[in-house]
Amino acid sequence: MTMKIHLRYFASLREALGSTETVEIEVGSTVGALRDQLIARGEPHAGALARGRALRAALNQTLCDESAPIPDGAEVAFFPPVTGG
Repeated sequence: MTMKIHLRYFASLREALGSTETVEIEVGSTVGALRDQLIARGEPHAGALARGRALRAALNQTLCDESAPIPDGAEVAFFPPVTGG
């Protein structure tokens, strides 16, 4: 069984992947499983979301780790860590 969620990308990820997209994922998926599913699509997702890259995630506008379960209709955002200067 699948569900639809909304993705948002920020900073360099937005440049590589665009700002938003809607995808279908398996019910019970986590943020980490979603990232792996997107990487499996191949380029440009594979490069932008690669496991070696430091990325942050937010679920419904709240920072989360990759073990967070995704509810139906959720918004998941990916972005690189922000540094100040």
